[in-house]
Amino acid sequence: MLVLVRNVNITSNPDVQLVFDNYPDLIRDKMTHLRRLIIDTANQIEDIKSINETLKWGEPSYLTKYGSTIRIDWKKNTPDQYAMYFQCTSKLVPTFRMVYKNTFNFEGNRAIVFQMNDNIAEVELKKCIKAGLTYHKVKQLPTLGL
Repeated sequence: MLVLVRNVNITSNPDVQLVFDNYPDLIRDKMTHLRRLIIDTANQIEDIKSINETLKWGEPSYLTKYGSTIRIDWKKNTPDQYAMYFQCTSKLVPTFRMVYKNTFNFEGNRAIVFQMNDNIAEVELKKCIKAGLTYHKVKQLPTLGL
């Protein structure tokens, strides 16, 4: 399958880089990988022309015109895991749990949680990211287009 990749306009708050710079090395690699998956996914969605990379609650956050905010972070009080967060009042994580219950670990209705040694199921995660980045266009679909 041929995937057309465009260059989405990225507006980035310079403070985001400071957050990445302050992660421990291993975590920085994991977080940079999640960031790359989000941007790669945005580049594959024709309707997305731009993505805003900013901080929400001190966490790197990604917003699009028709999407719901996606945040990524690692917390010192849970050093062996990191996560991708979605708006807890949306149908995103409950739908991901229904479709990918045997693929990912979840935290409530707000996050997909990864352990340090996890091999991330990237195809499935990119489908979750796409649902988040286009949420307001897919929220009426039974499984958000997954």
